[in-house]
Amino acid sequence: MPENNHFGFEELELWKKVREFKKEVIKEARGFPVEEKFRLTDQIIRSSRSVNALISEGHGRFTYPDQIHYCIQARGSLTETINHLIDAFDDGYITEVKLFYFKAKGKEVERLLNGYLSFLRKKRDEQKKKGNTDL
Repeated sequence: MPENNHFGFEELELWKKVREFKKEVIKEARGFPVEEKFRLTDQIIRSSRSVNALISEGHGRFTYPDQIHYCIQARGSLTETINHLIDAFDDGYITEVKLFYFKAKGKEVERLLNGYLSFLRKKRDEQKKKGNTDL
């Protein structure tokens, strides 16, 4: 079993940072016009929640390849969220300043996520070198 599973996903700094980002994004999205409730607002809520969900799901897997797979999907959900925020800017629901803020927060999360992916890949490769086939 991978060494990083000795604690809960809630203790991952990455997960904590994504949680902060998600809460801010959702709070902003809930202020969009009511006609966007089942369109853009819902999409932003779903994609931003997905980042945390995928990181936690990957953390609960017992192999590094699975953990890596879910983190890559989480990165996709993060970029999807940023795309939806660009749509919100294009539609006049958020300001350019707010978009810049969320993009900067997204980049910070992406850096942490990429660092975690590097860690997982390194651990996977160490396991391979030891001849462990139960990766």
